[in-house]
Amino acid sequence: MEFKEYTVEELVELKMLEKPMDGNHGGKHPTSKDYVKKGIPFIMVSDINSGKINYNTCKYISKSTRDSLDKGFSKPNDVLLSHKATIGLTAIVDTEFDEIVLTPQLTYYRVKDNINNMYLKYYFDSSYFQNVLNSWARSGSTRAYLGITAQLKLPILLPDMVTQNKIAKILSDIDKKIELNNQINNNLYEIMRLKFNEWIEGLEDYEISNLSSIANYKNGLAMQKYRPENEIGLPVIKIKEMNSGISAETERCKSNIDPEVIINNGDVLFAWSGTLCMTIWDSGKAGLNQHIFKVTSDKYPKWFYYFWTLKHLDKFIQIAAGKATTMGHIKRGELDTSEVLIPSSEELNEMNQIMSPMLNKYIENKLENKNLEQLRDTLLPKLMNGEIDLDNIEI
Repeated sequence: MEFKEYTVEELVELKMLEKPMDGNHGGKHPTSKDYVKKGIPFIMVSDINSGKINYNTCKYISKSTRDSLDKGFSKPNDVLLSHKATIGLTAIVDTEFDEIVLTPQLTYYRVKDNINNMYLKYYFDSSYFQNVLNSWARSGSTRAYLGITAQLKLPILLPDMVTQNKIAKILSDIDKKIELNNQINNNLYEIMRLKFNEWIEGLEDYEISNLSSIANYKNGLAMQKYRPENEIGLPVIKIKEMNSGISAETERCKSNIDPEVIINNGDVLFAWSGTLCMTIWDSGKAGLNQHIFKVTSDKYPKWFYYFWTLKHLDKFIQIAAGKATTMGHIKRGELDTSEVLIPSSEELNEMNQIMSPMLNKYIENKLENKNLEQLRDTLLPKLMNGEIDLDNIEI
């Protein structure tokens, strides 16, 4: 397999919206006064998540605002690349809208006939390109940035079109399976939440208890006191890792910490300080940082204590928001006063037959996605440098 090196300007048309340096320079770009409820999407870097554009979080602008701009109009099938501050995020513009407008921190890449746009997106995700992009963007500046002129000189390693198509299909098939699992899990989660709420509203035979009585809420440790010595150690899970997973920036801790603050796949986590949130962990053995509870129970099934905690989460968030002088948090006493209805054993067992299989499938899909992501990220550099025989890969 032969890869030839090109520059961006040989293969791709690219542009970005210009942000004015002052009143007399550059073009215009939308600000908060231009946002409307419906219109043309205005995509910021924060709207790029897991290689996709999130149209639920983005802002929208009117056609008249769009017409006042002169650059930054991206169309379906364009490849997006972030080039300022947060470097190297990618996505492909889908067909949901005929046109979107990009923040000045994003560039669109519109491919020509001899390059597959999906291949280009995955090439941008490769460690080789990311290293080049970051080294160029961080040279000579305290804040990472790479303008259009420099982007035009970025290298693109390109095989023939047949090989591009094969690489793009292998990697996109993995991403499609991940997306399918995510859709299934979104549906499963909503079904479980609705069934739980309907169930507790219909209970007639029950005892009144509280969160502290149905589960153990074990707080994590101040892991800066438990740095690893002569070992890699365990990743430290803070709120960032709860929401985004483990990264190269994730801190490490000793592996011989208290077993009660070691978390494993399937454990329920509840952040009670800062950004209050919940998740079911799916990224392997790790150490739990302070301000996060690991929630367990020897008496009740996981779905029971998970959804009862979730039912009180909005209330906890409001309590935390009211603590204006300190970082928002709740006290353990709030668990003692948060009401829980305990049904009869018969009713609990009947509901468990419905809820446990769904929750188990939900967790299974999360874990499969982690394995698929690892497979994709392992394959990506090997496919890009020709190490793997494409004809022998089956997904």
